[in-house]
Amino acid sequence: MKKNSKVIKVALVQQGCANNREKNLAKSIAEIKSAAKTGAQLVVLQELHSNLYFCQSEITENFDLAETIPGPLTDKLATVAKENKIVIVGSVFEKRAAGIYHNTAVVLDSDGSLAGCYRKMHIPDDPGYYEKYYFTPGDNKFEPINTTIGKLGVMICWDQWYPEAARCMALNGADILIYPTAIGWDPEDDEAEKQRQLDSWQIIQRSHAIANNLPLICCNRTGHEADISEQSNGIDFWGNSFMAGPQGEILAQAAGNKSQTLMSEIDLERTESVRRIWPFFRDRRIDAYGVLTKRFGK
Repeated sequence: MKKNSKVIKVALVQQGCANNREKNLAKSIAEIKSAAKTGAQLVVLQELHSNLYFCQSEITENFDLAETIPGPLTDKLATVAKENKIVIVGSVFEKRAAGIYHNTAVVLDSDGSLAGCYRKMHIPDDPGYYEKYYFTPGDNKFEPINTTIGKLGVMICWDQWYPEAARCMALNGADILIYPTAIGWDPEDDEAEKQRQLDSWQIIQRSHAIANNLPLICCNRTGHEADISEQSNGIDFWGNSFMAGPQGEILAQAAGNKSQTLMSEIDLERTESVRRIWPFFRDRRIDAYGVLTKRFGK
């Protein structure tokens, strides 16, 4: 190991969720504590980890699941972070104001303080993922969150498909790209289609790691969750949470069909050495990228 290496031990908690908020959160907290005992300094939880994925249906009463920040969920995570001296990335269905709700990632620092939050910027609206009904797009402009272990480039699920988002986080100084996620298959998809989707999901994120020379953490849900409206067959969340290094190499990967806490070490200093041999940032033609600020080119 190099003298100037800054290695941190990280964990992500991939879990199946039940229709029981307290049970889901208790499971997450138990896994956080277990990871801390084995030396983890950072734990990442999946998207909307305290509830079932309620966005499969448009139901007005689901807005009652939302809470403020700070609020009950962040208070609990703050206590766990402080007691275990660990940084936690959690997920909250946030009520920001009357009629304004966000899908929000929160970062609790190792002293229990709220280091910051990120409100999901890209909001999907597809069969089974009716998020535009619930979530207002974020307005935080891809700013990393400062913590005791580094600057965390936290984004959420649908954001992970956009190279512009990852690049903005990198340009703003992120040390790690982090994606709490809730993605899965339609049970009616055939096996070939399922494999194409899973491969695309991992490849696009590994490409963000490569293009920005940054380590990446993606924490996904797992297990089948029914559509309570019975308009569809529900979602089979495909798990496969993973961590990648700054050349896109897989450091660790979870199974697809079970709850699992995944752990690995990440050397934050590798970004410097990789950028010296792959100088993508040096060679960027910033004078020629104006089209990126348009909806479409010609």
